[in-house]
Amino acid sequence: LRVFLSFLFFLSFRPFHVEPTNIVSVNDHVQRVTDEASAMNKRIHYYSRLTSPADRALIAPDHVLPASDEIYVYSPLGTAFKVDSCTDGYGKNSSIVTIFMIWNTMMGTSILSIPWGIKQAGFTFGIILILLVGILTLYCCYRVVKSRKMITLVDTSNWEFPDVCKYYFGSFGQWSSLLFSMVSLVGAMVVYWVLMSNFLFNTGKFIYNFVHGINVTDIVPGTNGSNKVICPSAASGHPPKTTSMIFSSGSDTDFELFEKWWDKSKTVPFYLVAVLLPLLNLKSPSFFAKFNVLGTVSVVYLIFLVTVKAAHLGIHLEYNWFTENDFFVPEFRILFPQLTGILTLAFFIHNCVITFLQNNRNQENNVRDLSIAYFLVGLTYLYVGVIIFASFPSPPLSKECIEQNFLDNFPSDDILSFVARVFLLFQMITVYPLLGYLARVQLLKQLFGNAYPSVFYVLALNVAIVGAGIAMARFYPNIGGIIRYSGATCGLASVFVYPSLVYVISLHRAGQLTWPTLIIHIFIILLGLANLIAQFLL
Repeated sequence: LRVFLSFLFFLSFRPFHVEPTNIVSVNDHVQRVTDEASAMNKRIHYYSRLTSPADRALIAPDHVLPASDEIYVYSPLGTAFKVDSCTDGYGKNSSIVTIFMIWNTMMGTSILSIPWGIKQAGFTFGIILILLVGILTLYCCYRVVKSRKMITLVDTSNWEFPDVCKYYFGSFGQWSSLLFSMVSLVGAMVVYWVLMSNFLFNTGKFIYNFVHGINVTDIVPGTNGSNKVICPSAASGHPPKTTSMIFSSGSDTDFELFEKWWDKSKTVPFYLVAVLLPLLNLKSPSFFAKFNVLGTVSVVYLIFLVTVKAAHLGIHLEYNWFTENDFFVPEFRILFPQLTGILTLAFFIHNCVITFLQNNRNQENNVRDLSIAYFLVGLTYLYVGVIIFASFPSPPLSKECIEQNFLDNFPSDDILSFVARVFLLFQMITVYPLLGYLARVQLLKQLFGNAYPSVFYVLALNVAIVGAGIAMARFYPNIGGIIRYSGATCGLASVFVYPSLVYVISLHRAGQLTWPTLIIHIFIILLGLANLIAQFLL
């Protein structure tokens, strides 16, 4: 779900050639650019403003540019930093950095719903599906990476996959890819709003109870002891309840008033508007991209939390392939498409994978590095999903109690879960404006040619997105459902259809298309279509 976010901070600076004589000694405390270099910068910017960025008919001539062996990044403050670029046009990221960036980008909110998805598919079949969907999405991602190489008549060195779709399918490919990209972005923002409401509610509840010395026991089934696990939905399939029983010597009236104004679905989703709506209207939220490292910290902490909980709870498994009892689910369940919908979004990086790999130092290792990254992502999902499912205490609780957000299975006064919620809440507050910025750039720039046409249009778009988040948090706070619907929808085009069609068409034009290749890729498209249809039938 953090697609493109790792690059937003760096994109706020414009690369610029500066002659070595125009850089003050590197031993200076601050490297400053001379007036001559500043003037050169203005001349290059002048040429860039004479025409649109997409039009290469008018660019700065060679005599305006200095030698290409000295490249610096020039900031508006006059500071220049040397960039070690390579002559082949590719970046300097090592394979390890590239692998880590892909892993970090794919590890989004879907990880919270993987245990629930395994429960819906069955333990054994769920593990098989994670492996199969991971391999299938990796292959489709590989086809995206290779798609530019199939076009030989045009320079595609600066193309992204939407440009490839436009080349093959014209304006339909451009607008349809925009539509499905918006579905993934808005879907992610809706999931974020639901989760932020959840985390803010539980965090506020923990702090209030701690400050006022209130011992609250949720009136839901649960285990006893210091490592308590609860069943908020009581195996009824409904969203978690917030009803509580108070054990306190203080006034019950104050607590009842607090619960009235601090409700997970009725009030807390609206409180977020005061913080996030103004941030969404910022012209450039690149400042928040600095906090993208919190995503890595959150995932590492979740792995730590899962490990600690499993060590205390132990393993609780029983194998039955098709029959279920009061505490366990079968190894295979007909509800398995709910997991495939989640996994489609969990393994989704197809719309920015070209950017990641183009910055890889060794281009010949792109396929290997992409495969390793997918292997690590799948291993992380397997670890969290399998450990949570296996350690869930059955009996006394049923495996059906595993929530769509597995943190909901731990009470609000659980210290480890409280820390996880705080981490995730702060991370999502910083990432949410970046997702809104991406949605604004993709939609408004296509409609008006400008990512910020006016305050009115930007505000209208942001109010619509925020309204969708509030509505879902109020009436449908099921992140597993939202993730699988949005994942299957955007995945149909970006993961299954377009990569397969582009490959088939390119082979057909080259006279290399064979019947086995055609049948295999039609089958992949049908799998994506079946995945989407199944979400609305189960």
